[in-house]
Amino acid sequence: MKEKSKQPWNDKLTKKAVPKVKHIEKQFSDIEADSDMLVATPKIFEEYLNRIPKGKFIDTKQIRKDLAKKFKADATCPVTTGLFLRIVAESAYEKFQNGTKPSQLTPFWRAISPNSTLAKKLSFGKEFLVEMQKKEGIEF
Repeated sequence: MKEKSKQPWNDKLTKKAVPKVKHIEKQFSDIEADSDMLVATPKIFEEYLNRIPKGKFIDTKQIRKDLAKKFKADATCPVTTGLFLRIVAESAYEKFQNGTKPSQLTPFWRAISPNSTLAKKLSFGKEFLVEMQKKEGIEF
């Protein structure tokens, strides 16, 4: 059996994608029935994270509210939010491993709690996440 080659996280981040607002008839997760739900893109999350000031933490619920408002939707998809935040974090860490200074990375540590399900899924563990949060004075 041929082994599937892993696509670099940066390729997933930069893949051409457009945001969509979908009308959902039935309740989905914490989104009420008969709502307009944003399915953003990894780049939209990257842009959002790059605007979070140093030392500030914004949780995913707030990010989802902010993006929904920006795209005139009632809510942002919680499933793709987790996927896209992971893509941003993994891509940033790949860049770090290739020599990019932490100050030049997308600051994913300003939006991912070290105790979150997402933090547990990061391929590089949560040590780097916690280290960067401590450097910026972000505490939980």
